[in-house]
Amino acid sequence: MVTRGPVGLSAVAQDRRRAAFWFLLPMVVAVLLVAGWPLFRTAWFSLTDARLDEAAPGAFVGVENYALLLRDPEWWNAVRNTLVFAIVSVTIETVLGMIIALALNEKMRGRGALRAAMLIPWAIPTVVSAQMWGWMLHDQAGVVNAALLGLGLIDQPIAWTADPDLALWAVVAVDVWKTTPFMALLILAALQLLPGEIYEAAEIDGLGPVGRFFRITLPLIRPALMVAIIFRALDALRVFDLMYVLSGNSAATASMSVYARQQLVEFQDLGFGSAAAMGLFAIVAICTVLLVTLGRVRLGGAEDAR
Repeated sequence: MVTRGPVGLSAVAQDRRRAAFWFLLPMVVAVLLVAGWPLFRTAWFSLTDARLDEAAPGAFVGVENYALLLRDPEWWNAVRNTLVFAIVSVTIETVLGMIIALALNEKMRGRGALRAAMLIPWAIPTVVSAQMWGWMLHDQAGVVNAALLGLGLIDQPIAWTADPDLALWAVVAVDVWKTTPFMALLILAALQLLPGEIYEAAEIDGLGPVGRFFRITLPLIRPALMVAIIFRALDALRVFDLMYVLSGNSAATASMSVYARQQLVEFQDLGFGSAAAMGLFAIVAICTVLLVTLGRVRLGGAEDAR
């Protein structure tokens, strides 16, 4: 007979919980020291009028910095840019990553070489790839304009990263080129774990390729797909280097991270810049909760359907 504790757990389950707690404790302590303390200091500075160009400590001003932040149209423009960038880029990368993963999951010659080549854009450091694409998108010396002019698709060079109407979409295109392999790699890893017997049975039952994808493949890889989307979305929400290298502090592409960096470094306003950083943290936290909740709801619905 299995002994159960006060909450209905067996003794073995309780031992596992205690063991998991002690194994996770060092990591929790490390996270609190590495991330918790800087976060606390940032939150404190956001409540002061401290400046980096003044030796005197800042005076406590309460939520004044947050009130100014909420009234600043440039902050809301940065929020809009970040959300548009994250939604559009992650959506395109997920769709393209799924297509590439499905193609690479099929048996064909040179599949290993194609998988290795697929990782090249993702392996290039973001600053390097951004600088490379900055030259390629240059209005006078860029190869993109040269190719479009040669094909007759445009009649004059386009300043892709300087035009306010095109700059954000150019940044999205560069991010899609670089990060799609990341999504494809995670989806491919999930596809590799699917048992082949299910597809053999589905083929015998007369289920076509489209039906197999929507009724078998997609439900089975949904947990891994949601993890990939969450990780990629969080990375996109805190984007800095790609936008800053391609277009600097341009209002057309400034993300929340670029805005916070401008307040902290260029304007030397530690208090207001810290408030912007905490605003970024709050929005990322809210998006994380929404994505995790959405993933749980979808996974719960899939389990109920089964």
